[in-house]
Amino acid sequence: MWWFQEGLCVLPVALVIWTSATFIFAYITAVILRHVDPLVPYISDTGTVAPERCVFGLMLNVSAFLGVATMYVRYKQLKALVDVDDTRLNRINLVGLVLGCGSSLGMCVVANFQKTTLFSMHLVGAMLTFGVGALYVFVQTLLSFLMQPHVHSKAMFWTRLSIAGWTLSSIISMFVSSMIMYSSLPGVEVNKKLHWTPGEPKINLRAEVQLQSNHLYDSHHHRPASSRGLAETSPLLAGSI
Repeated sequence: MWWFQEGLCVLPVALVIWTSATFIFAYITAVILRHVDPLVPYISDTGTVAPERCVFGLMLNVSAFLGVATMYVRYKQLKALVDVDDTRLNRINLVGLVLGCGSSLGMCVVANFQKTTLFSMHLVGAMLTFGVGALYVFVQTLLSFLMQPHVHSKAMFWTRLSIAGWTLSSIISMFVSSMIMYSSLPGVEVNKKLHWTPGEPKINLRAEVQLQSNHLYDSHHHRPASSRGLAETSPLLAGSI
């Protein structure tokens, strides 16, 4: 028996595989139909235009259901492992369940309210999915810290802490990039823009070179041979034959 066949381990496996398949299928369909550019579009862009938005919404709703089921099983698992009298851990565990359900609810909102039709609701759903989802990861990390070493090992705690840090940095980078993009295109409805042309403003990197001298021998990296304590004795260098 494989490890994912034991108990309800199939739930998180199904959640990851199904959600990945949702994004990949929507991306391939949107690119083939030329609804988006193939170079790293937003996930929301690949689920905006029919027919891919219909399948995207349906599959993402299933992902939200799998997410709720997975987080509920995690809640019941920790409840069975934690002492009934440990009020603090039980409360944190309950908070984690609420945050997890809120993140799954945001996934449903993202799936059913496209960014080109009702952008405000789509933005609320994205904040629930990613923001509240990040809080859920941090709550699980905290539980792993408080429950070691009897239930969770230190390796599990550091693994979840690394995932939480990666999640937070991804959210910050996405937020900063979005702010730069919206501020660089005043008067343009960026939320309804699915194609980008090379002439439009993007983030550019520029390197400037500053020369400290006209040639190498005036630079501070070069030192004459006499200053390094070296002597040349070759007759050719002295000018004789």
